[in-house]
Amino acid sequence: MEIITGIGWPDIDAEGRFIEARFDNLSVISLYLHSGSSSEERQVIKFNFMGRFMPYLEACATSGRNYIICGDWNIAHKEIDLKNWRGNLKNSGFLPEERAWIDQLLTGGQWLDAFRVINQEADQYTWWSNRGQAWAKNVGWRIDYQVVSAALKEKIISTSIYKDERFSDHAPLIVDYDL
Repeated sequence: MEIITGIGWPDIDAEGRFIEARFDNLSVISLYLHSGSSSEERQVIKFNFMGRFMPYLEACATSGRNYIICGDWNIAHKEIDLKNWRGNLKNSGFLPEERAWIDQLLTGGQWLDAFRVINQEADQYTWWSNRGQAWAKNVGWRIDYQVVSAALKEKIISTSIYKDERFSDHAPLIVDYDL
């Protein structure tokens, strides 16, 4: 096993947003994609990262390795992934540009959203605001993903979101693979 800390981009690596573990022909990456909700400056940084990350992902897809990229992507892909999607169309995490970026990633045939391979149900969220009763009322967002190489599709056995205990504003996304 080999551990790679950082993607090799000083601005990203300074924030500790990427770590990769390599097992034979499988890479498991933990990713923390920027949130743009705190300021316009952070949204610009998020878009900049997304622009640089897509070519990186395209190179990974053609590298001959298999990938599982886990983490907080800070984007709800589709309306089903966000309880109050109509009210969030202009908010970071559900902006049209962000959703189009995920569309581009997942419709190219090289990457899959492992959770949605198995589970197409609504009201499946991984993040809830700490305001109001969002957790209790399940008013959430699905912004945590395991994006996997298409070659791993048949290896995805089950998925779940662990909500028996609350650790933070996120709930662990669990995916079982037959590797």
